[in-house]
Amino acid sequence: MRNKWVVFVAVLWVLLAAASAVATMSSGQLNQWRTLSSLHKVDDHPLYVMTYYGDYDFERSVRADTQWQPSYVEMACGWACTCFSFFNEEGAPLFGRNFDWHDHPALLLFTDPPGGYASVSMVDIAYLGFGREDPSWGARRRLLQAPYMPFDGLNERGLVVAMMAVSEADAPHDPQKVTLGSLQAIRLLLDDAQNVDEAISLLDNYNIAWDGGPPLHYLIADVAGHSAVVEFVDGHMEVLRNQQPWQVATNFVISVAMPEGASSGCWRYNRAYQTLQGTSGSLSPQEAMALLKNVSQSSTIWSIVYDLGTGDVQVVMNRKHSQIHQFKLGR
Repeated sequence: MRNKWVVFVAVLWVLLAAASAVATMSSGQLNQWRTLSSLHKVDDHPLYVMTYYGDYDFERSVRADTQWQPSYVEMACGWACTCFSFFNEEGAPLFGRNFDWHDHPALLLFTDPPGGYASVSMVDIAYLGFGREDPSWGARRRLLQAPYMPFDGLNERGLVVAMMAVSEADAPHDPQKVTLGSLQAIRLLLDDAQNVDEAISLLDNYNIAWDGGPPLHYLIADVAGHSAVVEFVDGHMEVLRNQQPWQVATNFVISVAMPEGASSGCWRYNRAYQTLQGTSGSLSPQEAMALLKNVSQSSTIWSIVYDLGTGDVQVVMNRKHSQIHQFKLGR
C-alpha cells in the first residue's frame, strides 16, 4: 500500500511541476509548445501533420525585408511538377498538384494567423534539416519556420497557390519594394489574398528573389472559377489567365513557349490538358487524383487535391494511391 502512495505522490509532483512550468510560459512560448506538441505522423513516407498556434510574425519579417529561403540542391533534369485547376457547374472547383522532387519528408501544416486567413499547406521539411527518422523534441523547434516555406496551399477563402520550377525566371526588381523569397510569396498570398486578382496585386507590390532555390512560376486559382499562371520574363511579371474552365502548368515558361492546346514539349502538360479538355473540366475529386496518378513520375513525393469550395484535402504520398489521407480546412 505504501508503494502505491509513493507512486501516486511522485506522479502528482510531476503533474504539478509540469503545470507550474506551463503557467510560467509567455503566451508566445505556450503557443510554440502547443504547436510542436501537435505534430503527429500519418504516413510512413513520412508525412506529418502539425497545427501552428498563434502568430508566426510574418508581417514583421516582411517589413524587415528579411528573406527566408531554404537551401535547395541543384535541380535535376526531369524532376518536375504538375498542377491543374478546373471549375465545372456540376461540382466544386478543384485543384490538383503533383510535387516531383527528391525523396523527402513532408508536413501538412494548418495555420490561422491573427489578421490573416486560415490555411493548409504542404511543406518539404528536408529543407529544415529533417530526414526519415522521427524528429526529436529538440529538433522540432526548426518546424517553427515551416509557415515561411509552403510549396502549395489552400486558404479559407478558397484561394490555392502552387509553385513549379522552371528553367529561368527574370523577376522585376524595384529598390523601393520589399523583396520576398519565392516560398515566402506563397505565404503572403495564403495569408492575405482572397481571390486571384488580389493575389496578383499583392505579388506586384513585392520583388521576388530566387536566391537559394530554382526559378519558379505559380498557378493560382480561386473558388469563383478564376485562375492564372504567373511567370517572370525579361524583368516583367506575365499573367496568363484561364481561357477555359481549366488551366494546366508544368515546368516550362508558358508565356514564352505559347503551346497551342496539348502541343507542348511536356508530356505531362499535354496529358493533363487533353483530359481536362475532353471532360470540359468536369472531374470528381477521385478522377482528379486519378489524373495526378496518370501524370506522376518516379520522383513524385506527394499528390494532393484541394477542394476550393469545401476545404477538403486529399493527399497521397509516394504514389501509393491505394492509401488516400483525408483532411479538412475549417471554414
